[in-house]
Amino acid sequence: MFAELIRRGLKEEGYAVDVAPDAAQGQALAFVHEYDGILLDFMLPDGSGLKVAQALRREGRQTPILMLTGNKAPEDVVRALDAGADDYVTKPCDLGVLKARVRALIRRGGANRMERLTLGDVTVDRVHHTAAAAGARLQLTPKEFALLAYFMEHAEEVVTRTDLLEKVWEMRFDPGSNVVDVHVARLRAKLRQAAAATRIDTVRGAGFRFTAERGDAGTEGGE
Repeated sequence: MFAELIRRGLKEEGYAVDVAPDAAQGQALAFVHEYDGILLDFMLPDGSGLKVAQALRREGRQTPILMLTGNKAPEDVVRALDAGADDYVTKPCDLGVLKARVRALIRRGGANRMERLTLGDVTVDRVHHTAAAAGARLQLTPKEFALLAYFMEHAEEVVTRTDLLEKVWEMRFDPGSNVVDVHVARLRAKLRQAAAATRIDTVRGAGFRFTAERGDAGTEGGE
C-alpha cells in the first residue's frame, strides 16, 4: 500500500504521521490537529482530495498541502493548485524525492509551528532533522529526535506518558509498557553528556517536564 510506504519512510525521518483511509477521515483529522504539512491523494475511496483541499482553504486553514496524483495531465495539476494545493507529485514517485518535497513544503510554513525550536542551549531544527546542545550536535535516533521535539514544543509543561505514546509513538496507552521511560532515560543521558542547560524532570504520578536549568530548581519526582 502506497500510503503505508510513505508513512514508514516519513517516520524513519523522525516525523509523526497520521494516515486517513478516505477523504472524510482525512478532513476530520485536518480540522482537529495542527499539522506541519498534509499529503493528499487526488483520488480517494469516497471522493476527491480536491474537495478536502477546498474545504480546508475555505475555513482559513493554511497548512501546506502536497497533492499526490497518478495523472500527469496538465489540467489535473492546474485543478490541484487551484483547489489550494501548494505542490504536487505524480505517482509512482521516488521516496527520496517525496521526502525532499515534504521538507520544502514544511519550510514554506505550516500549522503556526516554528522550524527551529530553542530552550536554553538546546536547539531542534525540524526541517533538517538535527538537534544540538551547548553548541554540539546531538546524535539522536529518529524516535529520540521526535521525543525531544515534542518536549520542546511543550517546554515547561507536564506531559504524560499517554501524551507521548499517542503523539510520539502513535499508539494507545499500555499501562505495562516502559517504552517511554526507556527512551526518556536515553535522551536524558545524551543531554547530560552534552552538558545541556536543560533537564527532564519526572513529575511523580503525572509524567515529565522539560525545562531550562536554573541551578536551584528541585525536581518533583527526581530523575
